[in-house]
Amino acid sequence: MFNQLAINSNTYHGYSLEDAVKGASEAGFTQIELAAVKDHTAHVLPDMSANELERIKDLLEEYGMTCIGIGAHSNLMREEGIANLLKSIDLATLFDCRYVVTATGDAHHDSDVIEDEKVLANNLEPVFQKCKEQGKVLTIETHGNNFATGLSLKKLAQNLNNHVKINYDTGNVIFYGDVLPYEDLELCVDEIEFIHLKDKLGANDEWNFPAIGDGNLDFKRIFTIIEQGNYQGPISVEIEFTPDGPRSLSEVNESVKRSFNYLKSLLD
Repeated sequence: MFNQLAINSNTYHGYSLEDAVKGASEAGFTQIELAAVKDHTAHVLPDMSANELERIKDLLEEYGMTCIGIGAHSNLMREEGIANLLKSIDLATLFDCRYVVTATGDAHHDSDVIEDEKVLANNLEPVFQKCKEQGKVLTIETHGNNFATGLSLKKLAQNLNNHVKINYDTGNVIFYGDVLPYEDLELCVDEIEFIHLKDKLGANDEWNFPAIGDGNLDFKRIFTIIEQGNYQGPISVEIEFTPDGPRSLSEVNESVKRSFNYLKSLLD
């Protein structure tokens, strides 16, 4: 599983993609999930020029970093969200990665309530078709007020005829779903194709996601569950700190390095 590790560039929210690639590479990571969330962490976006996108490809090559996914959070209940997701599939093709990651609502302050999954299914139909044509896997994240647990997303995936898979976020299921990521993970591991690996401190509803190994989660137990479930997808490390954010780029780099070293000792 050590070879499945990647860094989620959203860990470097507020800093440049070059900061993220350089810091993660120096920590030991060789794979990256590129955050593509407009007005939040826009390290890559579909509307960037061809020259900008080529520079990003050159940057990844310079540091020996492989893109394994596009984190393209889009509101799937809105026309503009579907349009963004469709364009993000092209980004995944450009960066030669298999996975496109989204939630069902906005990246933050998700307020839409999905009362009829048939509406969601109809909205996603062109996305399903484009993913099929381009050989991409659409994963929906445990996130927000509609599908905050792995079990709820497993039911959604089955209702959508398995056109989507689960992106399981080990911290989000606590923060949004008020469940620990052990029994929930066991119930849905067969439908998971992408993991956001987050640690958690404080109360369940407290935004506090420190370096991996600095929080309360039992990662040995988590890795046992996914290994027994024969999980083969990416394990994308994401550190989101507290609402105040990190004090400096050095703090982010130190947290990334500490996370890598902890996971290396656990997995390698």
